[in-house]
Amino acid sequence: MSNELQDKVSELAAELEVVGVAAGILVDEQEQYGFSGVTSVPNPLPVEEGTLFQIGSTTKTFTAAALLRLVDQGRVELEAPVRTYVPEFHTKQPEVGERVTVLQLLNHTAGWDGDFFADTGNGDDALERYVGRMADLDQLTPLGEQVSYNNASLSLAGRVIEKVCGTTYEHAVHDLLLAPLGLDNTWFFPTDVITRRFAVGHTCHQDGRVTVARPWAVPRSAAPAGGLSANVADQLAWARFHLGDGTAPDGTRLLPATLLRRMQEPTADMRGSDLGDYVGLSWLLRDLDGTRLVEHGGGTNGQLSAFTMAPEHGFALVSMTNSGPNGIRFNHDLLEWALEHHLGLRDHLPEPLAVGAEQLAAFAGEYETIAVTGTVTVEQGGLKLVGRPKPGVVEIMGGEEGGSGSKIPLALVAGAGDPFVVSDGPGKGTRGYFTRDAQGVVNGMHFAGRLATRTSESSGRSEA
Repeated sequence: MSNELQDKVSELAAELEVVGVAAGILVDEQEQYGFSGVTSVPNPLPVEEGTLFQIGSTTKTFTAAALLRLVDQGRVELEAPVRTYVPEFHTKQPEVGERVTVLQLLNHTAGWDGDFFADTGNGDDALERYVGRMADLDQLTPLGEQVSYNNASLSLAGRVIEKVCGTTYEHAVHDLLLAPLGLDNTWFFPTDVITRRFAVGHTCHQDGRVTVARPWAVPRSAAPAGGLSANVADQLAWARFHLGDGTAPDGTRLLPATLLRRMQEPTADMRGSDLGDYVGLSWLLRDLDGTRLVEHGGGTNGQLSAFTMAPEHGFALVSMTNSGPNGIRFNHDLLEWALEHHLGLRDHLPEPLAVGAEQLAAFAGEYETIAVTGTVTVEQGGLKLVGRPKPGVVEIMGGEEGGSGSKIPLALVAGAGDPFVVSDGPGKGTRGYFTRDAQGVVNGMHFAGRLATRTSESSGRSEA
C-alpha cells in the first residue's frame, strides 16, 4: 500500500512552508506515518519517527484519564468538591471554592480566569504553590454555567492527583498511565527530552524570517495542562487506547470500558465555540456529517499539534508541527483531507453575512483575558482582530512582545447569537461568537475557546 499520508504531508509542508512535522494515521487497523522538515533551523536534524514534539494541551487528556483511574479505584469522585482532596484550595469568591467539583475542572466550567501562567519553580512543590496563587483569580462567569477554556483548572486537577496519590503529578501519571501503556517516548521533564531527538518551536514572520521560539519549556506548574512531549507513535498508541476497551497492550485492564467511554460523552454544551460542540472529560467533541469526532491538540511556544479520533470508524489522526503560526493551517488542512479521503466527511464553513459598517461598529473595541488583550476594528467593510499577549505571559510562555501585529479577519455568519468565523490566514475556519448583556450591548467575545471581556468601546473605524 502506498503511503498516502506521507505524500500529503510532503505536499502541505512545502505549500505552507512548515519547518518540521510528524503525522500519523490509524485507519482500518493500519498505521501510516508521514514526516517532513527539520527539528531546528539553526541546528537541523531530519524529523523522524523518534522525534519528540511538545503535545501541549493534549496532556489534559492524560490528566483526566489518570483521575478516572483513581475514580475506578474508589479514591476520587467526579461530583465531589475539589476541597475533599485539596482542603486548602480557595477562590476569590469563597462559595466557588467550596462548591467547585472535580468534574468542573475537567470540562472547563469553573468560570475563573483560565490562562493564568505563573512559573512557581521547578521543585516538587510547583503545583502546590501555583494552586495557592489561584485565590487571586477573577471569576468571569458563574460556576458551571459556561465553557471557557481553563488551563488553571487542569493544574488544580493535577494537584488533586498529587494529594490523593501522595507523590508528584508526573510520577503519578507515569505509574497510572505511561508505564502500563508502554509509552516509553512520552516525557514531562526537559532533562529527559534533551537527551533525545526533539523539535524546537519556531515563529514564521510575515517578512519571511524564521526564528526559534523561546523559551522552550513550559513551567512545571503547567504540566497537567500542557507539559508532555511525545513522538508520533506514542500519540497513536494513546489513540488506540481510547478507541479500545480500557486495556493496555498486554491485556492489563486500566479502566472499565464504561469509564473510558464516559470521557467521550458530553458533560457541557459549547456549541458555537471553536473548541467544538461539547466537552466530555477533557476531550473536546464535535459532530461532523452525523459522525462524532473526539479531539484535542495543543499549542506551546512555536509548536502546534492536533489529535482527532472518530471512534465509530476506529479512526485517528495525529499531527505535530514546530512551526507557528502556519502549523495551525497545516494541521487543519491535513485533518480536512484525511476526514474526506478516508471517511467521506467534509466540514462546511458557514457563508459570511453581508453586514453594514454601522452594524459592525457595535462589535469594535478592546477585549481582554488574563493573558491577552485584543482590539477589534472595522476595516474595509469587515472586522479585524489584533491580539497581544500580556508582558508576563510573553516572559513565561513566549510569543512576541506587543503581538505580531497580524490582523485576523472575522466574518459574521448566520446562527443564533453573533457567531463569526476567521475568513482567511493561518487560522482560517476558526469559529467564535460575540456575547451581549441583558440590554443587548456587546460585552465579550468567545475566541479560541476563551471568553474575553469587552473593556472599552471604540468607533472601530479604520480604513488603513
